[in-house]
Amino acid sequence: MTKPPTDDLYVRYMKAFEDSLEHTNNCEACQNGQDCVAGAPFHERLARLQDAYQARQKQQRR
Repeated sequence: MTKPPTDDLYVRYMKAFEDSLEHTNNCEACQNGQDCVAGAPFHERLARLQDAYQARQKQQRR
């Protein structure tokens, strides 16, 4: 039996979520809604991948 293809966008989106969450859990500034310099790349990557994933989901529903 073959495995279904991996959804690379979804995998990258979930990894970005985990990275952002892990950083936020260890950063007082980010916990207070003030993205720090070190956390900004994590949060920006999550936002970009979330937008891309949601856009694709919306397109597939049409």
